[in-house]
Amino acid sequence: MSDLERLHRIKYMIQQRKCVPREDFLSELEISPATFKRDLEYLRSRLKASIVYDRFMGGYRFENPDQVDKIEMPGLWFSEKEATALVLMQHLLSSLDQGGLIGPHIEPLTAIIDGILGQSETTTKELRKRIKVVGMGSRKNSIENFSEIGAALLKRNRLDISYYSKGKDEVTEREISPQRLIYYRENWYLDAYCHLRHDLRSFAVDGIRKATLSNKKAEEVSDKQCQEHFAQSYGIFSGKATQRAKLRFTPEHARWVAGEHWHGQQVGSFDKEGYYVLEFDYNQDPELIMDILKHGSGVEVISPDSLKKKLASELKRTLAQY
Repeated sequence: MSDLERLHRIKYMIQQRKCVPREDFLSELEISPATFKRDLEYLRSRLKASIVYDRFMGGYRFENPDQVDKIEMPGLWFSEKEATALVLMQHLLSSLDQGGLIGPHIEPLTAIIDGILGQSETTTKELRKRIKVVGMGSRKNSIENFSEIGAALLKRNRLDISYYSKGKDEVTEREISPQRLIYYRENWYLDAYCHLRHDLRSFAVDGIRKATLSNKKAEEVSDKQCQEHFAQSYGIFSGKATQRAKLRFTPEHARWVAGEHWHGQQVGSFDKEGYYVLEFDYNQDPELIMDILKHGSGVEVISPDSLKKKLASELKRTLAQY
């Protein structure tokens, strides 16, 4: 952490928590008492920050909280438009995180942005009130596991995990080498090399019951290998594509589907009657079947025959319940 970043962190820790014990500064900033004393003196003498030690509350606070926004911190200069864009970005990120994984980790960013726009006519509170992001399919995740995953990704170490597979209803113990974290359809997934299966796998983060950071270095997989393994399939399912789907949407549904992204290598075109024909490769079909069913009679599966039969069977089982 740079000296400048540390000064900002000290200011916004006090601004956010009102009163902060010295031990919190030392542990969170990973600094010595001497460094903290030097930073505190710089904030007081050079930046005119009214930071005092409150013996009753047991920590450092601002003597004049109303003057905090007037402290001119070096290094962060934004126009109102740029700061407004920061507010929108941070709020959208928080709203997308329906599972509550990254919210606690970006709170310092929220405090910093609020400080930047503190004197602006367009307040952060008003901006956030005017934006709403609705997440429909998010699942609850473990913040503790998310932190371990993030640490493994950054340090390039392996993880020992207990993984629950919803499809098989079983828990397995695995050693994995994390490659990348994916946010897909309101939920988090971890692409990793699985040392149990000796292959690349995609793990739902909410299925990771326990994660422990290992001292072993991660097995590195090139971006090209990851792309070839994960990008060819449909949706979150990995593996080399083995089949090609061809779907035909009615003119009414085509008005929406023609602008949608279903697959990285999809090919779409309109026929003479206004129907939209969409083609792409896939490996496994559970997610594909669900997406096709959403369109009801507005879509027809042209090929392959195996996909047509599975959809027909699913529709028959559904109809039998009514």
